[in-house]
Amino acid sequence: MWEIYLGAVAFLTVLTLLPKIPSSYWIFRVADFGKIQINFLAVLTFLSGFFLFKNEFWWYTQIVLALIIVFHSITLIKYTRYYPVKKFAHSPESSSKNIKIISANIYQFNEDYGRFIALIRKCSPDIVLTMESNSAWEKALAALEKEYPFQHKVPLENTYGMHFYSKLKIEKAQTHFFVAPDIPSIEIDLKTTDGYRFVFFGIHPPPPSPTEEKTSKERDGDLLSVAKRVKQIHKPVLVTGDFNNVAWSKSSRLFRKVSHLIDPRVGKAFVSTFHAKYRLFRFPIDLMFHSEDVFIVELKTLENFGSDHLPVYCEFFIDLKNTQQTELIETADTEEIAEAEEMIAAGIEEVGERPAVAVES
Repeated sequence: MWEIYLGAVAFLTVLTLLPKIPSSYWIFRVADFGKIQINFLAVLTFLSGFFLFKNEFWWYTQIVLALIIVFHSITLIKYTRYYPVKKFAHSPESSSKNIKIISANIYQFNEDYGRFIALIRKCSPDIVLTMESNSAWEKALAALEKEYPFQHKVPLENTYGMHFYSKLKIEKAQTHFFVAPDIPSIEIDLKTTDGYRFVFFGIHPPPPSPTEEKTSKERDGDLLSVAKRVKQIHKPVLVTGDFNNVAWSKSSRLFRKVSHLIDPRVGKAFVSTFHAKYRLFRFPIDLMFHSEDVFIVELKTLENFGSDHLPVYCEFFIDLKNTQQTELIETADTEEIAEAEEMIAAGIEEVGERPAVAVES
């Protein structure tokens, strides 16, 4: 037991330190995803340590574990309801009607189309964003087109296809390929039924992993390209999708600062989405950020429909006169802006390893 305890301490220490190493290689980035699980295991190991033989060395290992727990908890507490945040006042006189969105990585090889369509009809959102949707999914989702007359489609067979369905009028739709010709991001200018205009971004950059991209360069370059584009827009903005990233990572924090957007999970919940089948090993990688004039009413996951991701449901309204959230905006300094530009350039230069047609592994 003593050897297992020491091994666990060493393992948790390594996982905690890896993300602090300034390398884009996947092994240094993936440990960020498991911060919740690492902290949970550190607490269990720390408590287990009190039942083991206590020698002089035992105190040092317990102190190391305590420091690991404190280190992770300082970050994680921000994404719980125990972290104090100001409550905003909803003024119906100056705000839009509530707008509902479902954003879902449907998993390209999931053929349970009817289950997803039933979920959409049950929740009746105003906007639906699908990621990993290919031509087969596009054909199946045609069943929704009568209810969602405004669409923007980017069918791809490489697991990076994207489809957008809306009850709200699309005034302009663009597909960007910021870092690679096979990784789309969509930018949609929308007008609500009560006359409010806002811009919706759907994104899905590639993850750093041993089975996909070996580095996080394309992911980070894509995210920061979107952030740079958002900064040029002078309308309410909402960015959502499968970021293949966590809100506390360096690139996510830089994204937030460059874009001047707000993370709605702070003071609320993690909203963990992947993997849908394994609750204890589920990471919050489907993220959302919004401008200060967008107010989140509800943000949560919905039921599994056969994908490896849980869908994300968001309800929000727009209030152009309410300035309560302005203080939540963090801005990038000169050094951070330069770093973002370097990461964008590195993402463009990186050569991805994706086949044009993905095969289920």
